[in-house]
Amino acid sequence: MAEADDGLVRGDDGVVRCWWGASHPDYLPYHDDEWGRPVADDRRLFEKICLEGFQSGLSWLTILRKRENFRRAFYDFDIDRVARMGSDDVERLLTDTGIVRHRKKIEATLTNARAAQEVIASHGSLAAYFWGFEPPASARPDRFDKATLVSLGKTEGSIALSADLKRRGWVFVGPTTAYAFMQAMGLVNDHLEGCHARPARLADREAFQPPSRPASA
Repeated sequence: MAEADDGLVRGDDGVVRCWWGASHPDYLPYHDDEWGRPVADDRRLFEKICLEGFQSGLSWLTILRKRENFRRAFYDFDIDRVARMGSDDVERLLTDTGIVRHRKKIEATLTNARAAQEVIASHGSLAAYFWGFEPPASARPDRFDKATLVSLGKTEGSIALSADLKRRGWVFVGPTTAYAFMQAMGLVNDHLEGCHARPARLADREAFQPPSRPASA
């Protein structure tokens, strides 16, 4: 599979994808069916931002391959259950070869679960909170090719999200981590122009109703 100058690759199945989505078989279903699809489920939002923190210094492929192990280790990212985990759980997970055994990242997951509970209490849901950071169309690039995408390690929106999360007590949520989260959860559509998934994700977003903060929250 040869990569074109615009970052598109036509796979053996005849489908044109972003270059990274065709770079390894394990990426194909993630690129085609998940990345950039709008998500409103609090567990999946919490899972993703935690896993992005674990990815720091590693490749996403490493985390993706271990994702089921992470789900098992953290009770499928049930926020309340993770928030109740303590030091004994941290020590136990440091012996779990199925996940990334990094003390600060494991502890961060517990810290972030407790911070997530506070966000839910104030906003009604994590989804209502996160979707409040969806950037307006005017803040998005006019064209999406590979050069544009690789230049977007962080944006004004991800800087703002990161700063607000940190203010609320979250950790391992820098602007680059926040932007990767926004890309994956559909707050932005960063599939390249010409990628088969880009129009599908545009349609997903058009049909998606972002959750709003309840008046009582």
